[in-house]
Amino acid sequence: MAYLKNLILSLLIADSTAGTSQSLYFPPISGDAWETMSPSELGWCDERIDSMYALLEENNTKAFIILKDGKIVLEKYFGTFEQDSIWYWASAGKSLTACLVGIANQENKLSLADTTSRYLGEGWTSCTSEQEEKITIRHQLTMTSGLDDFVPENHCTLDTCLLYKADAGTRWAYHNAPYTLLDGVIEAGTGQSLNAYFQQNIRLATGINGAFLPSGYNNVFFSKPRSMARFGLMILNKGNWDGTQILTDTAFFNSMVNTSQNLNLSYGYLWWLNGKASYMLPTLPIVFPGSLMPHAPNDMISALGKNGQYINVVPSQNLVLIRMGNAPDGSEVPVTLNDKIWEHINDLDCGTTATSDATSSSNDVLVFPNPTKDQFTVKMQDQSFELFIYDVQGNEIYRNTACFDHEVIQERLEGGVYLVKTIRSDGRFEISRIVISE
Repeated sequence: MAYLKNLILSLLIADSTAGTSQSLYFPPISGDAWETMSPSELGWCDERIDSMYALLEENNTKAFIILKDGKIVLEKYFGTFEQDSIWYWASAGKSLTACLVGIANQENKLSLADTTSRYLGEGWTSCTSEQEEKITIRHQLTMTSGLDDFVPENHCTLDTCLLYKADAGTRWAYHNAPYTLLDGVIEAGTGQSLNAYFQQNIRLATGINGAFLPSGYNNVFFSKPRSMARFGLMILNKGNWDGTQILTDTAFFNSMVNTSQNLNLSYGYLWWLNGKASYMLPTLPIVFPGSLMPHAPNDMISALGKNGQYINVVPSQNLVLIRMGNAPDGSEVPVTLNDKIWEHINDLDCGTTATSDATSSSNDVLVFPNPTKDQFTVKMQDQSFELFIYDVQGNEIYRNTACFDHEVIQERLEGGVYLVKTIRSDGRFEISRIVISE
């Protein structure tokens, strides 16, 4: 049955994406005009939309947009944030960099098989020459450079911060520095600055206004929320904007939005992938079973950034979802809020019985006292759960099934930070941190 269900889903997705370019609306390149679609046309209930907005507001959201067939169905701004306000994409901007690499590749200004040293020069890391020569542009795109992500400053792009951990291609780790150095690769390959290359190849054709600005070691993309929505719409249409093919290399696009290596099945070329058999998360060298976001569509691809910057693209529904804002939790890439949003979206249909209000109040996991010197409690309201505890190196040091709604951990742990993962019976997970004092 599961095989048949997946086969039918795959066929439905193929049918829907095959006709995407004919059914999508694209807003004008300039101006604020953008066609809308009423939520009632999708059978969505206003009171359930209000409940979702309450969730977003409680979790420090600034901007939220949903596009259906390219038209705006929902657009909401919170607090003093407005339609023309500027905000950062954080790591969601990795998806934009991936597209720029793809454009440079299709213009033969670089090749994914090229060594990074060809563009950054020998000695851009502290590795031996032999170790460094194994790192290619493809490894930078797939987070498999083999460089040590547990250095004191994960974002540092200096050669003294780029240390050998494993051969390129043998280890997946969410390491920001090798990604950031793709900017230098693009500039060396194209002979243009990152912003100039973006404006020439993407901005002029799509109306995506914004710019990469330096922030510490990083180059961070800033824009208005609707520009983020435009980019999602371009990706939904397979790199095409209203008949203008931005990404002409079909093979690159398909590799970008599908599993790019066999270490983290839920990662493409700087895009996160839902619906895979397993996933890995930043800072955790652990492969978790199941889908990255269980309540979201299986074919969804996502650009995910620090503090909850989201671009969700769902080909099977011709849908794009944008969220900008401040941190909903303390994780590097907060997928939990994204999944909760999708739980609410699944309940918007007036013909279904709403469940998100009930489940959202019982999903919060409490870990207390925190910090602590000895024992602590993990509590999930009104239900049992599976419990795992990992050290920061990803080693599992405790597991159990809580028969009630809480578990008291009396293991004597050494001082430091630990990760607590709880899994509900429906597969939904939460990851919390506990600090053990010396």
